[in-house]
Formats: sequence, structure tokens, C-alpha cells
Amino acid sequence: MDRRANLEQLDQVAEWDVVIIGGGASGLGIALDSANRGYKTLLLEKNDFAKGTSSRSTKLVHGGVRYLQNGDISLVIEALKERGIMRKNAPHLVRDLSFVIPSYDWWNSPFYGLGLKVYDMMAGKLGLGPSTILDREETLAIIPNVNKEGLKGGVIYHDGQFDDARMAISLALTADLEGACMINYTNVIGLIKEKDLVTGVRLIDQISGKEKTIRSKVVVNATGVFSDKIIALDQPNAKRMIRPSQGVHLVIEKSFLAGAHAIMVPHTSDGRVLFAVPWNDYVVVGTTDTPVNETLEEPVALENEIEFILENAGAYMTKKPMRKDVKSVFAGLRPLAASENNKESTKEVSRHHKITVSTSGLISVLGGKWTTYRKIAEDTVDTLQAVGGLPERQCNTKTLPIFGYESHSNWEDPMHFYGTESKKIKALNPKKATLSLSNKFFISENQILWAIEKEMAINLEDILARRTRCLFLNAFETEKIAPKVASIMAKKLGHNKTWIKNELTQFNSIIKKYQL
Repeated sequence: MDRRANLEQLDQVAEWDVVIIGGGASGLGIALDSANRGYKTLLLEKNDFAKGTSSRSTKLVHGGVRYLQNGDISLVIEALKERGIMRKNAPHLVRDLSFVIPSYDWWNSPFYGLGLKVYDMMAGKLGLGPSTILDREETLAIIPNVNKEGLKGGVIYHDGQFDDARMAISLALTADLEGACMINYTNVIGLIKEKDLVTGVRLIDQISGKEKTIRSKVVVNATGVFSDKIIALDQPNAKRMIRPSQGVHLVIEKSFLAGAHAIMVPHTSDGRVLFAVPWNDYVVVGTTDTPVNETLEEPVALENEIEFILENAGAYMTKKPMRKDVKSVFAGLRPLAASENNKESTKEVSRHHKITVSTSGLISVLGGKWTTYRKIAEDTVDTLQAVGGLPERQCNTKTLPIFGYESHSNWEDPMHFYGTESKKIKALNPKKATLSLSNKFFISENQILWAIEKEMAINLEDILARRTRCLFLNAFETEKIAPKVASIMAKKLGHNKTWIKNELTQFNSIIKKYQL
């Protein structure tokens, strides 16, 4: 992925088949599918790829046990199928993870055991393993840090785990191989219309400040929680199509969850489920479901959300996490598709996706979840074929390997998510390949150089938040190593001390939102 070369394509292509606005899970998935089917595809992202919701998930590839509870059977079946496809196509990015539901009532284990057998059955051949009812001793052997008082037993089941931002970058790299043109830091500021039909977009390059007009047979709005802003460019008086809901996660040290298994708490004080998931030698705990009216690019965790997570997680842990134990806090906004009944709570709103086509031909992708990104893309490209008058071609992404595909990745290697590319990264400078700039998480100079050369990283935040996950793992340690990373970047990019100072000032204002 070469941003400069991709910008040059904007002047070389008179008309694109497809222009996609938004570089999150849905947009990148659509770009990959569209390019794979042979359409001239351009993706424009206002910030960096996966800057928003797509880097702020619970890091799970799952059918959704809670959706089964809510009776949303069709979504569960679809998500379980897509979970299996993701696992097959990206084994270096998606792995099987065991979840334990601790039980403190004699009837809970059989109740959840039965429900999870249905969950297993729905997954069919793409299942990751059978669920099992555990007695008290078996539960303690698997999760020794669980609250022992009143513990009766538990249930173990299997779901998938992944690194969301790394999956997004890998999707971008796969789409690039298929011929898609993708550019980050390009803001769509208007739609072009001829005879009341959308025929392109106006954009501004956020780096150079230059404006361009791009012609396209079809335009897709895949901007997640910001969808209504693009819809308003098309139809200024359109009613709101998105109901944003905030989900917050706290990251704590691994010692709070001994062992390699996750905990799923089936009943919290607000009726949601809560997860405590091991991730990169830390533990991610979440999430919340708070309706919000304002869609911020850097949403901030509310005090009551932080207290809710600490209180509910603490009820199930021997060692109870306190505010001082939180290494990072991150908030994301779910782009829930609004229904006719806006009175229902956001936790009851379906996670199904919707694809709408306006009278002027603008296609908008609403709702959905990471696990079903591929199916969202397939449905969208099927739709845009008809809207854009493009030749009809079949979807091939069910069996398309994701960039870096490696069937037997060593998940103990902190660079496993690069797959086959990790050897190339280590070879950039073999002496520094295993040297980390921090002892709290792994980040090497080689990774920084690779992110700039091959993954379109532009600034400090791109590298520390998404190409590596430092900011999400430990915001305090990230603040300490940021000057060192900025210096390495400046040397590679040919920038001066003023650039370093500006980058650190800008990034430090973001870091504060991740620290309690």
C-alpha cells in the first residue's frame, strides 16, 4: 500500500466503478469483495483505517451468546457461520478461545449448558469445539482467580478471538493485492449529482489540503456511526438512520485472570453480559451499552461506565480490580441501525445490518458487527452491481485467504498477526528484530519502519494505536515510549524536531482519554 501512488491514481482514472466512503470493517470488506470481482474500486477514509469503532471492539469473533438469549436466531446462525469462515481464512489473526461461565446457583450450569449446546449445534461443521458443564473443582482448575464464595460449577464453551485493528490492516493489504485503491486521510466533503443521481464525490486530502472531484458509477456510504452525515450530503432532510451506542472497555494486568481462559458473566446489573478476556498479556474487561447523541471521533468513557465494569468484574474475581489497576480505557460507538421503535434500549436493538439505496442511488450500509463483515460486504456488492449497472459477478470471499495467511501461527510470538510477513519484518534489521522498546508490551523498531513502508502509517497515533496496539494495552507506558517512536519515525520520514514536537503534542492529547 503506497499512499503517494494511490493519490496519483485519482488523476489517472477518469471514472471508478465503485467509490467507498469509510475505512472500517465494512468499508474494507466491501473494497476487498468489489476489487476481487473485478470492479475499479476506490476507498476513501477521513482519518486512518479502523480509527473508529473497528479498532475498539471486545476483540471477539463470535456468534453472540447474548443474541441467542434475545431470540435473534438468524443473526446468531449468520455470525457463527462467518466466525468459522474468518477462522479458516485468517488463522494467523483469529484463534479459538475458551470461555467459562461461572455458576453460583445450582440450576445455572444446566440452563446455560443446554443453551450453549444449541449454540454449538447452530455452528455445525464450522464449530470450534463442544461446550461442557464443569463441576466446582474443574471450574477452579481452569480459572483459579474466580470468586470461590458460593461457586457451584460452570460451563465452558468456545468462541473466536482476534485483533480488530490488525484484521482491518490485513483486509486493506488483501484488497490492495486484489487491485483496490485505498487512501487514508481523505475527507469526502460533498457528493456530485447529475439529473438527481449521485455520480461521484468531492474530497479533500487532509495531508496536502488539495481538493479533488472523483467520478464513479456507484457510491457506497460505509462510515458507521457517521453514516447520517453522508446521508445528509445526499438528502439534507433525511431522518436519522443510526442510533449510536457507546461500549467501554478497561484493560488490566494479566494477574487478575490467571490462566488462558476468558470469563463470561451472563448477568450484570444492567442485564448485559460482561467479558474478561486475555489479550496480549493483558486482560480486556467490558463492555457497556450506553445510548449517546453525539458521535465523537474520540469518544470518552463515562464515570458510571467505568464504575459499572469494575463493580461487576470484581464480583467474579478473587483479586478485585480498582481504578489504579486500569492500564488503559477505550470507548467505541456501535453504529446500530435505527428501527421504527426508538424507545427500546440500545442493548435490545438488533445487530443485523441493513443496506439502503436512496432515490439518487447512494448506497448506505447500516449496523452490523465485526464478525459478519464479510457477509455485509457480499450483500453490499450484490446490491451495487444492480445500482451501478455493473456486470454481475459472483462473490469469492468465502474461501479467499487474508493477507499473511499462515495455517500454523505461533501465538506465543508477539508478531504472529503478521503471518508470513513476520519473517520479512524481522529481516529488516535482524539485530533489532527481537528488541522491544518497552518491557510492558512488544514493539520493535522494525515494526515501526514496516508500518510506514508497507501499511500506510502516517503519524504517531497510527503506529501506537493501530499498527501496534500499545495505546490500547497500556496508555501510561505508551506515553513514556512515544518520544522514542516519534524520533524513529522522523528519521525514516525525513522530518525535523518541530515535527516530533507537534506529533507528541497532538498524540498526548489523545493519550489522556485512555488514562484514568
